[in-house]
Amino acid sequence: MTSADDMKKDQAESAPEPTLRERVEAVLHTIHDPEIPVNIYELGLIYDLDVSENGVVEIKMTLTAPNCPAAGMMPAEVEAKVCAVDGVTSANVELVWDPPWDKSRMSEAARLELGLM
Repeated sequence: MTSADDMKKDQAESAPEPTLRERVEAVLHTIHDPEIPVNIYELGLIYDLDVSENGVVEIKMTLTAPNCPAAGMMPAEVEAKVCAVDGVTSANVELVWDPPWDKSRMSEAARLELGLM
């Protein structure tokens, strides 16, 4: 008879390896806006994410407001954390302001977490 631990191990071994894009998205989910307790991905601050086959990651992102205090540090934090993902050879983060961010860009999960639904 197999133990529950053996079954979990077998399931983990047979689970498909996450793609590079999925690993990058997972890291983006760990970065939070310093003023809003929701990650930048669910807030809708990531406008474009391009992950090439050779590991080059291009990100277009915005902030909740142009005068956001995180403007100086947030893109650098995103770039550093994405560069640390296994398989990423380089990352470039471009801060864009058009179109302006608004609450409609937030995921349903983010709106629920902030009590906006």
